[in-house]
Amino acid sequence: MTNARYDVLGIGNAIVDVIARAEDDFLVRQGMQKGAMTLIDEARARQIYDAMGPAIEASGGSAANTIHGVASFGGRTSFVGKVRDDTLGQAFTHDIRAAGVAFDTPPAFDGPSTACCYVLVTPDGQRTMNTYLGAAQDLHPKDIDADKIAGASITYLEGYLWDPKNAKEAFLKAAKIAHDANRTVALTLSDAFCVGRYRAEFLDLVRSKTVDLLFANEAELHSLYETSDFDTAAAALRKDAKLAVVTRSEKGCIVVTPEKTTAVPAAPIERLVDTTGAGDLFAAGFLFGVARGHDHVTSARLGAVAAAEIIQHIGARPERSLKSLAQENGLPV
Repeated sequence: MTNARYDVLGIGNAIVDVIARAEDDFLVRQGMQKGAMTLIDEARARQIYDAMGPAIEASGGSAANTIHGVASFGGRTSFVGKVRDDTLGQAFTHDIRAAGVAFDTPPAFDGPSTACCYVLVTPDGQRTMNTYLGAAQDLHPKDIDADKIAGASITYLEGYLWDPKNAKEAFLKAAKIAHDANRTVALTLSDAFCVGRYRAEFLDLVRSKTVDLLFANEAELHSLYETSDFDTAAAALRKDAKLAVVTRSEKGCIVVTPEKTTAVPAAPIERLVDTTGAGDLFAAGFLFGVARGHDHVTSARLGAVAAAEIIQHIGARPERSLKSLAQENGLPV
């Protein structure tokens, strides 16, 4: 889009991921629902940390992962999210700025500590997340900079923001500013259990066209329309959405518009290691493609390349330049 200061601006929970491998019986012993994201308090966070094995710490958060990915493609990016001025908050700030992302949300100097997500990766590559939202839930409408939102081709929001009340209001404020500037608003549903908590509100966001571009995976789509039949859910989505993308793991994705549904294959991989961040990085490629004016199929192929990179190693941040990977696959960047 023309006259844009940023290709994509993301608003989300600023979280530091603590990632460790675990067997299925560990999840059972800890009472965790495999594949889910569960909100926890600080005491439970300490309990999980003490019980889990050797871990890797990395700046995370769904929208932050996506914005990091867009930057790796060579996109101009900004992120809005709340940390506390503590060790983890400083690490998050350093990491995201080092990736070339503009990040200047003022940190909190009191209150809860910086958010953490304890990610357990089982041998099948599935990730189970336990999130202490901490300072992230104190993102407030006053943290939304109207000039920055108006200057972004796409403002991208994560469904997890729907949990804290102030963050929800910040989300709606940003969407209005973006639309007043004739910009695009995108939303990822984040998690099937998140959809279960806020189904009616998410459907309203799509049907009211508060959201122009929706990202979901199969489980989230089934939850949104309360059906186990994929074709039924996809048909309902086609009636509701201006533009949507549904990721289907190794089956690739479908791009849905009111006029048609287009299937795009997944990119090949050598070995599945960790699915953490797969949807986030797919969204990065698709958003980058759309912001740069590419067609939906090309944008989906950029997303597929990014998702394939991320699931072949531990962690939700690319280990290789996504711009270089796209070029190797003959894709425009």
